[in-house]
Amino acid sequence: MKWAWPPDVQARIAAGDNAFLFVDVRDPVEIMFVGFTDSVHVNIPYLLVDRRVWNEQRGAFNTTRNPDFVAQVADALEQRGLPADAEIVTLCRSGSERGEPSAQYLRDNGFPNARYVIHGFQGDSIKEGERAGFRLLNGWQNEGLPWSPKMNPEKIYRSQ
Repeated sequence: MKWAWPPDVQARIAAGDNAFLFVDVRDPVEIMFVGFTDSVHVNIPYLLVDRRVWNEQRGAFNTTRNPDFVAQVADALEQRGLPADAEIVTLCRSGSERGEPSAQYLRDNGFPNARYVIHGFQGDSIKEGERAGFRLLNGWQNEGLPWSPKMNPEKIYRSQ
């Protein structure tokens, strides 16, 4: 299976399962405004926001793949005493823009058991009604799993 259900990942963390690596792949600036779960082992962005380049089409800053992503994930595995074929679970905001692609990228680069948290941290948007556009369906936060508006500085990515 290429995805992981949020409550299942949290249950493994709560049970003290140390046989996998749980990685938040969001840019730390996004985490700062959206929230963080201290359940992750580490924050290693898959895409980094380039605040020097504006993307007119998206109406946002451009993003580029973290050139050190694979090496940083390999280092995080090593620090936990895990081999390259250990399970890696990635988490992004929605599961689609960075979660799933980061897991695929890891599989393509020698980490065969990389998966992503389906629906990500915030979940999907409501499509209709008064709350249309709000991310209130599924996802880590909407499953009632532990999270906070504050980041854990011990786990947050620092630019090199």
